[in-house]
Amino acid sequence: MRVAWTFQEDVWALRLRLDADEGLAGTVTDGHPVELATDTCHVRLPGRGGVTASSAAAFGGSRAPAGPDSVHPDLLALAAWTVAAPWTRRRVVFDRPISPELAAAFESGWGIEAGPVGGSPPRAAGDRLAISYSGGADSAAVAAMLPGASLVHFRRVGHPRVPNRWTHYRSDVLAALAEKTGRDVTIVESDLEFLLRSPRPGYPEHHAVMAGAVLLADAMDLGGVALGYEIGSRWLGGGRYVHRYTPDNPMWSGHGPWGRLFAAAGLPLVLPVAGISEAMTMRVALGSELRDQVRWCLRGDGAGPCGLCGKCLYKELIQAAVERRPMRTAITADRPVARKWQQPPPYGGQEMIEYGCAHVPDIEDTPFARAAGYLKATPESTAWLERCYPPAVEEIPARWRGAIADIMERDFGFMEADDIERVESWGGR
Repeated sequence: MRVAWTFQEDVWALRLRLDADEGLAGTVTDGHPVELATDTCHVRLPGRGGVTASSAAAFGGSRAPAGPDSVHPDLLALAAWTVAAPWTRRRVVFDRPISPELAAAFESGWGIEAGPVGGSPPRAAGDRLAISYSGGADSAAVAAMLPGASLVHFRRVGHPRVPNRWTHYRSDVLAALAEKTGRDVTIVESDLEFLLRSPRPGYPEHHAVMAGAVLLADAMDLGGVALGYEIGSRWLGGGRYVHRYTPDNPMWSGHGPWGRLFAAAGLPLVLPVAGISEAMTMRVALGSELRDQVRWCLRGDGAGPCGLCGKCLYKELIQAAVERRPMRTAITADRPVARKWQQPPPYGGQEMIEYGCAHVPDIEDTPFARAAGYLKATPESTAWLERCYPPAVEEIPARWRGAIADIMERDFGFMEADDIERVESWGGR
């Protein structure tokens, strides 16, 4: 793989060139297959002709964009890798020399030969923390816990060469809600999701949502990027890892390939809520001043989420459980989006299905009635999901660990031995 960045009028353009032994079919770090649709994408940063930051404080008092001479080559390589990784097999050649430390992280994490090596010394981590802010409950919880951190929001825009096959995705609504938070918000626009022909427009790697934050790291003096991945995503096999304990999660563990690569680039990943459940991030987000801007549905308009998709159904279960009230949904058990909950477990995100079934009144009248019958969860059996898993705090970089540990102890309390055993035997019980 060969990758090259060009810069013009606040827009970074990335071009990919496949090697002879590489093809359009690729594999994401977590094993999901993807197919390449085109070889170029663009990232528009705040600046003269771009989307402006809501406050000059996001750039330390300057609105200057991160131009070609102001971004460390390791950051350019890291941003490119979040796009190119699924299709790279043996080597990656960047258009600027990278540090030996970053090259070593490529070799140890992926067995990839990365170069050329030389030029600038490794990037020193900055002093500030930014939040990769989606506007969902998890990232809103992180923002509520870290009121001094700037928010960097990724907004999808159209690609000049690829038609938009996902027109119901309301990226304009999500960006507008982010700007209404009253925080220092930087909106980064990109068409990188249209690189994928299949399974649909989406991030080539999960980490591509941070491409803008990576390119802005020098301009914003960043020493880390915080994300809203909670205990299910980090430790309990959320999403594609169904119902198994994942201490070595390759996307989000600090010692995994991505964690080591970001750290080598002077921009370590920070997961402030990785020790608590989605129910607890929901509680924090809805109890914060950001409540009115929380939006997890990508299909809803300015009036609210669509209420008809699978994600809305799942999040309504969690919110109803947190608020100890019956569910409010028009979705019935015979709808396709509810089909998986009619089958026996295991389920993706099973810890939250258990929590919801244990705490939602009249669960037998909801699309989760059969799941509740299979799981037989109770408030007592799910109480561990209201506490914090200590190793998640230990994984946070030292400069931010103390403040997060104080919040976890004050608002949730730490798990004791029996709860920890529940986490670490998840999927094996």
